Amino acid sequence: MTAKRFSGMWVLALGALAVLGLVCGRAQAQFDSPVEKKWTVQEKDDNGEVKDVLYMSLDGVLVHEEDPAKAPQPRVVTPGTPSTQAQPGTAPSDAVVLFDGKDLANWSAEDGEKTKWVVENGVMQPTKDSGMIRSKGEYGSCQLHVEFQTPAPPEGEGQGRGNSGVFLMGQYEVQVLDSFENTTYPDGQAGALYGRKPPLVNACLKPGEWQCYDIVFHRPVFDESGKVVKRATFTIFHNGVLIQDHYDLSGGNGWVGPHAVTDYVAHGDKGPIMLQDHGNPVRFRNIWLRELAD
Repeated sequence: MTAKRFSGMWVLALGALAVLGLVCGRAQAQFDSPVEKKWTVQEKDDNGEVKDVLYMSLDGVLVHEEDPAKAPQPRVVTPGTPSTQAQPGTAPSDAVVLFDGKDLANWSAEDGEKTKWVVENGVMQPTKDSGMIRSKGEYGSCQLHVEFQTPAPPEGEGQGRGNSGVFLMGQYEVQVLDSFENTTYPDGQAGALYGRKPPLVNACLKPGEWQCYDIVFHRPVFDESGKVVKRATFTIFHNGVLIQDHYDLSGGNGWVGPHAVTDYVAHGDKGPIMLQDHGNPVRFRNIWLRELAD
């Protein structure tokens, strides 16, 4: 009985090592690679000499294939224009424009009713006790562009100064905060994945200056039992500076206490973009996204 139990444990251990890609104490790299094939063909060169020429295909498509039926050309997207402090830019031609300074037609209150947020001089902002605002459309993996401006002159300190948030799928928060010469816990400062991951650097501009987040988000995937089988990932540029580098989000990041955030909870493939009313008059402009494949 003991020998059989030990044998079973040894088999299980070998299985675990195989999952980890460990063989004879050495790590074996495992990649989601294309199917790569290589072969040689005898061809004449410019001098008429016959030589072996290496050919290679990736997932059945020849490297440098020119036949559009086999290697279609990428679709054309017209880039938008960059923003300045005085003027918001424009979105790429294939973007879903959520806010262009005109109205809140694409937004509602968290409960789906009319929002109490307002538009003034081409920017949107919360009013007293207006609550969260959410996009009427729902999205999964995406490239999201958001511009924001924290109040000037600044008031308060720490989490009480220029606080808001950008929520992907209505629940994964990228913190908005006036972190210019304003200290707080690192995983709650501007650009943090709230409670989970501080930004790599502090790239904040002064209060009153327009700032932007460019976020590349890939949604999490859950199995039928509700277990996460693929974590959400975030790449974020703050004012053009990389602050989150393809980070695997280890769980949810909703606030549940002074020193705790939520775990992953299974949800659908799409959810709204949401902006937080945290009692500070943070203003927003030029919000758009491009939907991405998972």
